[in-house]
Amino acid sequence: MAIQGQAAPTGNGDADGTKQAAHFVFVPLNELGHVIPAVDTALLLATHGAVCTIVGPPSTVARVRHTVDAAAAGNSGLQVRLVEFPLDYAAAGLPVGADEADRIDPAHMMSYYRAVALLRAPIERHLREHAAPYPTCVVSDIFNPWASELAAGLGVPRLSFFSMSAFSVLCQHNLERFGAFAGVEDANAPVVVPGLDRKVVVTRAQAPGFLRGIPIPEWEALADYIERARAEADGVVMNTVLEMEPEYVAAYAAARGMKVWTVGPVSLHHKGAETLASRGNAAADAAECLRWLDGRDPGSVVYVSFGSIAQPSPKQLMELGLGLEASGHPFLWVVRNAGAYDAAVRAFLDGLEGRVAGRGLVVRGWAPQAVVLSHPATGGFVTHCGWNSTLEAVTAGLPVVTWPHFTDQFLNERMAVEVLGIGVSVGVTEPITFRSVEKEVVVGRGVVEQAVRSVMGAGEEAEGRRRRVRELAAKARAAVQEGGSSHANLLELVKRFGTGAAASQG
Repeated sequence: MAIQGQAAPTGNGDADGTKQAAHFVFVPLNELGHVIPAVDTALLLATHGAVCTIVGPPSTVARVRHTVDAAAAGNSGLQVRLVEFPLDYAAAGLPVGADEADRIDPAHMMSYYRAVALLRAPIERHLREHAAPYPTCVVSDIFNPWASELAAGLGVPRLSFFSMSAFSVLCQHNLERFGAFAGVEDANAPVVVPGLDRKVVVTRAQAPGFLRGIPIPEWEALADYIERARAEADGVVMNTVLEMEPEYVAAYAAARGMKVWTVGPVSLHHKGAETLASRGNAAADAAECLRWLDGRDPGSVVYVSFGSIAQPSPKQLMELGLGLEASGHPFLWVVRNAGAYDAAVRAFLDGLEGRVAGRGLVVRGWAPQAVVLSHPATGGFVTHCGWNSTLEAVTAGLPVVTWPHFTDQFLNERMAVEVLGIGVSVGVTEPITFRSVEKEVVVGRGVVEQAVRSVMGAGEEAEGRRRRVRELAAKARAAVQEGGSSHANLLELVKRFGTGAAASQG
């Protein structure tokens, strides 16, 4: 039964009648775009007095331990626990060591989900035997639907965690709820998203639904399982800002018949560059990026990154580089897995760096994105439109060049360009990542050049985008301050789930 705003159940306190402390058990997905905001949310709840336990395979714990340790070093009172559980690779048919969702070959993804689901029993056993106080709520990533059984076994409520915008999840929900693609055979045919206050047009290729559109029966079965778990949740925790999309938060809550707690931007939990830089990469060294940015003029640099999954083809990568070079603007470009490219691409990157020495920096592998975006020298962001990246751009007050690759990224592009008016699209119309037939070049150098100049240049349109995103940034920062909507929702969560399943321990 979904929570409709009723008071939390009573009778679960300690023997002397005192209220039990809230104890949230987080079950994140081990993919950077999911695990980073989940951990930040746990840290935020802990700053308000809750106990938070983060569970998962050893690779998840390894990814986030430095973030938790850094936060604890600055606040010794934080009660955030990390508990790891080894995966049974053989039982799930998963290659040994393949346990990070953003690095697994798509052929092994179902085995990965099976392996993680097998952790339910040992997690429940550990929490029953060792957790003190007893858990009061499970907060699970939507891609861990088995957590519904974990919460049921513990006898506690379960909240779905979304590292996505209300706009995108509402669009996906309405497309499925109203059968918008029924009878539409062409996956690239435009369809109007039903039930919105504005006209938003997408295609089935751009918005097939979570794990939909993959012609494998197992994937469809998992998508159905995820949908059932979402429908049965006791509420939603979402990394977004209420004031940025109030109508879509309200509409999604109404459509689902459950409470939605907006708590973002959760990245603002990190007050200093050191802890902000450590998110998602224990070996991160932000020094080179920061030194380079320190030498650039305010607002002059365009930052380019496509997240932890997207990997441009060799020819597309070179077109992107040539477009950045032709734009004339300083740029900091993150090239993921640069070492995996062939000698021709590596030689191209070396040559590019030589030609733009002093104006461009190519980072091969990883950069502290939130730190780069918040640096005074950064003036724009070429992004794949992952929601974390989009929200971090808003928080930093930066307009964006939108270059979606797959999943919710096309809807996030609509949000940035059409709803918020802070973005310029490069015109991608169908998914780039996880294609059965790869296109060597999707966006030409001329388009890249023009988009960068448009978002970084002067003129009424560019200034309008900058003005709007600065206004959104102010709203985002106000939301996490005392009296703000996200701050209030965190307090409400701690209070609401401060009584839980203590009576169910037996």
